[in-house]
Amino acid sequence: MSRSSGDPEAIRRALERARDCETGSVDDHTTTILEAAIAELWSRISAAPQTYVPSPDEFALLNYFLERYRGSAVAQGAVRRFWDNYHGPPNVDGRKK
Repeated sequence: MSRSSGDPEAIRRALERARDCETGSVDDHTTTILEAAIAELWSRISAAPQTYVPSPDEFALLNYFLERYRGSAVAQGAVRRFWDNYHGPPNVDGRKK
């Protein structure tokens, strides 16, 4: 979460724990981290609803919470802008795919 004031690595780990949760019930610590991160991200998206382009880490977080924002034109626009600007990881030889 490159633009997040939270700890990007802690957010990545929390997101991984939530995705790997077999019971569907995520622990309180993980929930707290993810809720704070999505609130911060949504605030940034809402501040620039026509132009904000999420980073890959931000997109992963938004994607995890996508059901919450289903039907939101602002969220759909952010997702579209992410994919319109995503170039993928470099290949082994350093070139983009």
